[in-house]
Amino acid sequence: MATKISNSAAPWRSDFLSHADEMDSPTFVLSTIHRLETSSTVSEVIPRSRTVVFRGFWASLPVNPKNTAELNPNCYESDLPTITTDARMEKVSEIIPGGSNVESRSGGGGPVEATFWAAKARTQWRLRGKAYFLGPDIDSDATAPVREAIEPYMRITGSTTSWEWSRELTAHFGNLSPIMRGSFRNPTPGTPLSEKPEPGLELGQIVDDLHDEVARKNFRVVVIVPEEVDRVDLSDPKRARRWNYKMNDEGSWEVVELWP
Repeated sequence: MATKISNSAAPWRSDFLSHADEMDSPTFVLSTIHRLETSSTVSEVIPRSRTVVFRGFWASLPVNPKNTAELNPNCYESDLPTITTDARMEKVSEIIPGGSNVESRSGGGGPVEATFWAAKARTQWRLRGKAYFLGPDIDSDATAPVREAIEPYMRITGSTTSWEWSRELTAHFGNLSPIMRGSFRNPTPGTPLSEKPEPGLELGQIVDDLHDEVARKNFRVVVIVPEEVDRVDLSDPKRARRWNYKMNDEGSWEVVELWP
């Protein structure tokens, strides 16, 4: 990837956002690579997909009047889709190169594909690139590589002197409903019902405290850095159209129209 990224918005950004805004629910399919250990030296690679919710672009948090979190100043814009997830979910280890499990810290950099079907616009969007997950340690020296992987894609639109990564993370947590925040106090996802969960972990909890220790320990924001976008427009049955957008070595997007 280029070290210097264009200060201009991606050429697909405006249409993508308008299509996402029209969706009854802004969900999409996130695909990752899952590794199955078959021996001490060999692992089998298989795809994994799940439906997730688009939470807006990083550093451009959608306004939620019910969010009581302190918000960062409006000084950045990006083309980086975000979702929220639980650190205990398999997708977290799947977006780490090599597939190791590091629930306790921020990380990532593995390949992903995000597939949106905008029904009203009759358009499919596929965003391919790398993903990073941000946790409570995002301001630490140890996670500087994560910040450095994302910062070049954050376009400055105002004074950035008081902008903080951890504050943005808390704002994302505040944008969720209390019952959704409570899901980060659920029993460990994917474990058998026969296993008794740790004290304090149970379904259906309501979390109003934006700094709830247990919930925030498990809460992550996943940031997708697109490197290629495929768009297929089926709004005209007689004239389907398709475009490919790809980030070049100079940090700008190249656009090619393709046969659908």
